[in-house]
Amino acid sequence: MDVTVLEDGRASLLHARVEPGGPGRSGRVLVRPAEGGGLLGWRLRPQGWCRGDVCIPASVAARRLGAGEWGLGAEDWIDVAEFAGLTGRLAMVDAVRGVVALGPAAASHELRGLLDGGAPDAGAAPDVALPDLEGRLTALSDLRGRKVAVVAWASWCGCRYDLPAWAAQHDELADQGFTLVTVALDADPAAAREWIDAAGGTHPALIDTDGVLAGRYNLTNVPTVFWIDEAGRLVRPPDTQTATDTFRSMNGIDSARALAALRRWVTTGRPGLGAEDVRRHLRPPSDDDQRARLAAAIGIHLYRAGQIEAAAGYLEEAGRLAPHQVAIRRGTMRLRGADPFGQEYFGLRAELEANGVPIYRPLPDWQAEETSAAPPPPVDAAGSGGGGGGRSLVDR
Repeated sequence: MDVTVLEDGRASLLHARVEPGGPGRSGRVLVRPAEGGGLLGWRLRPQGWCRGDVCIPASVAARRLGAGEWGLGAEDWIDVAEFAGLTGRLAMVDAVRGVVALGPAAASHELRGLLDGGAPDAGAAPDVALPDLEGRLTALSDLRGRKVAVVAWASWCGCRYDLPAWAAQHDELADQGFTLVTVALDADPAAAREWIDAAGGTHPALIDTDGVLAGRYNLTNVPTVFWIDEAGRLVRPPDTQTATDTFRSMNGIDSARALAALRRWVTTGRPGLGAEDVRRHLRPPSDDDQRARLAAAIGIHLYRAGQIEAAAGYLEEAGRLAPHQVAIRRGTMRLRGADPFGQEYFGLRAELEANGVPIYRPLPDWQAEETSAAPPPPVDAAGSGGGGGGRSLVDR
């Protein structure tokens, strides 16, 4: 049968044999070397399995994959999950429904490479290409030569109200070599459209329906901002920043100081953090973070295929694997029939606070910035002040 393989926001088909597991088991997906000559991006050559100039010797692959001492033959079957592990990836398999989700293991995640200060590409920001509402792709690497601030937000977060203010920052600073990129972490692009249209602006406004950006940068919640310099280096790791004080009473973040730090970086080139600071504040994912993303990928795929009950099970499993991943848990509430502004969300907040898990993760360097403008007052319980326009705190 044809099995759907989900990886890095893309779906492909793999002709395979499936062995459904028993109760509590996911089963196996098996392919023959001849049929999987390009299996998961690797090709079988005389010396072993290769991708570009990197090869896994045939003898090593044979031992790991349970083949004979002379290596894999055309009639041997390869377990796709085992093969993924051989190439530094994790796999989650649903043999019954014919779905496999793949992603890098924690040890081979791109952010781990940034922790190695001696690596040739140390500090290089992971590249991501995402579409806008019209399907036009923009890659972060397309913006080399400019300072770039990436703002991750979502329609299920009160940070959607900050979009006009972020757009204004882009317009103010664009002629100084700066580009703002907003990225909506929404499984359904339609949910983000009204907020993008209302914000206007000329900056790239992109959609991450499959969690690609969130996975590459291990974004645990929104709003999250990170900065990339003209050479493509990550000079500010994921940081909780806001562009207005609409919800300051809930997040405790002074937007005036955050924006002052942004302007200082654009106008003077001083990001406020050195290379060692960036490495110290990076939060690479754990294997459970990665497994949670695989479970969410299968859940979203099944939801789009109309398998609602099965989808809900995977989305709940994602929350169990990585309870601190608010972007996954809250971002998929609508798919499970829950209200991301309702009691389940406040229950999630209470759970994390009780366990000492921070919901917002602002970096310390900019919070002591002196600013010339006094910050707007925080919103009160009725949602007034700070430009709230009568919005309820439930919107946060």
